[in-house]
Amino acid sequence: MGLVAFQQNGAGDLAFSGLPLRPNNKYTRMDSELDEHHHHPHQRNPTSTTTKYVLACAVFASLNSVLLGYDVGVMSGAIIFIQEDLKITEVQEEVLVGILSVLSLLGSLAGGKTSDAIGRKWTMALAALVFQIGAAIMTLAPTFQVLLLGRILAGVGIGLGVMIAPVYIAEISPTVARGSLTSFPEIFINLGILLGYVSNFAFSGLPAHTNWRIMLAVGILPSIFIGFALFIIPESPRWLVLKNRIEDARSVLLKTIDNEKEVEERLAEIQLAAGVSSAEKYEEKSAWREFLNPSPALRRMLITGFGIQCFQQITGIDATVYYSPEIFKDAGIHGNSKLLAATVAVGLAKTGFIMVAIILIDKLGRKPLLYLSTIGMTICLFCLGFTLTFLGNGKVGVGLAIFWVCGNVAFFSVGIGPVCWVLTSEIFPLKLRAQAAALGAVGNRVSSGIVAMSFLSVSRAITVGGTFFIFSFISALSVAFVYKFVPETKGKSLEQIESLFQNEIGWRENEVELGDVEQLVDKNEQQ
Repeated sequence: MGLVAFQQNGAGDLAFSGLPLRPNNKYTRMDSELDEHHHHPHQRNPTSTTTKYVLACAVFASLNSVLLGYDVGVMSGAIIFIQEDLKITEVQEEVLVGILSVLSLLGSLAGGKTSDAIGRKWTMALAALVFQIGAAIMTLAPTFQVLLLGRILAGVGIGLGVMIAPVYIAEISPTVARGSLTSFPEIFINLGILLGYVSNFAFSGLPAHTNWRIMLAVGILPSIFIGFALFIIPESPRWLVLKNRIEDARSVLLKTIDNEKEVEERLAEIQLAAGVSSAEKYEEKSAWREFLNPSPALRRMLITGFGIQCFQQITGIDATVYYSPEIFKDAGIHGNSKLLAATVAVGLAKTGFIMVAIILIDKLGRKPLLYLSTIGMTICLFCLGFTLTFLGNGKVGVGLAIFWVCGNVAFFSVGIGPVCWVLTSEIFPLKLRAQAAALGAVGNRVSSGIVAMSFLSVSRAITVGGTFFIFSFISALSVAFVYKFVPETKGKSLEQIESLFQNEIGWRENEVELGDVEQLVDKNEQQ
């Protein structure tokens, strides 16, 4: 049976009825401020109508992530024809591929303050607009320099979108499904990658001057759908309360909760946590001053959030996806059509296995999936390095190379791909959440850019196989990082997650306490 010590509040968050929150918690969360023995006698589960509404919000908020995925996927093939058409050097190729990830940090950095100023919803709109402009410039670019300018703008748009979607979804989702819903952006990234691969394959037969432009132009379509989505999705009720727009927040809650009394109680809790109706106001302090001089609890949150974001990328996933044609060429596949067809298999593996993560993330938990993912990636990366180094260009080597690349992206999608974004959106207090998520996204994008911009040079220096041995070693380090620094957050309210970071071994102590509570409850029910 599940933990009956949990009770579901009006918006779906779970409270621990018998476990007090630490009173000395420095950061107040917006989601709820629950008394130790606070009960809602009239609580009930969300109806299918409210569930569908929240699901629709999560889907529409995730559309920006298609842009990132599509760019990653399409550029892996388009770069072949860009090189042919614009006669760019290998260094220019690396810069062109990697600059989007590096420059997206500008969008992510701006995203924290932007989303606090104009709201989560309109930050998503701004992200789509900036990307559209960048994609249009890339499509029409006559020279490498103009193409690079378009990539920079597209990168800023992607940086904005990639940090705000998980924050928005976490703030509007019920706890029981928060992990699955917050994973939606990763699903759409994978879908975008697959669409990019298919676009490469579909347009590769056109003349080299035309095909890569059409490939890049298709990326504008998802951002048009985002424009329509803005008429459907609401603003985050938590942000609305922060801005003292109480009636607007009530209106949003009425769409996600089907009981008016629950709405009022939920609204009161959010106001209390936001410091709107509480006598004890949140200590007014710049978020960046908090980050530069963090409390021990915030320091642990930053290590966990920033660390998992960096490990997601320095294990080489973007290099594997961006340069999969290069990897397969090194394995012995020749001809553009065959290379691009092999990349479609990679896209299918990456997209298919993200669905496994969505099903399991709120059942098995975040940490088991991270272990499965990082250990599996370590094995696949090592075996890929071995295959490329020792098995030559024969049929066996080609088959194994495709198998290990598909295995690597599959294990990535099962765990660290989606879980990294879920954790970043869960572990920080509301007052710091948007800017902390922005900081995590910066770490993610910088790591991605460094890997993407150095992959070809490093692989030329130590071979492609040798490069994957390095990725395998880094992936092994990520297993140790997960063990040491990542707590389990499955089934916990956002307040409880925050309490896990209050002392150095807080998450282990809390897990023991929760296990004890479950056993006690089970025994009581059996009596």
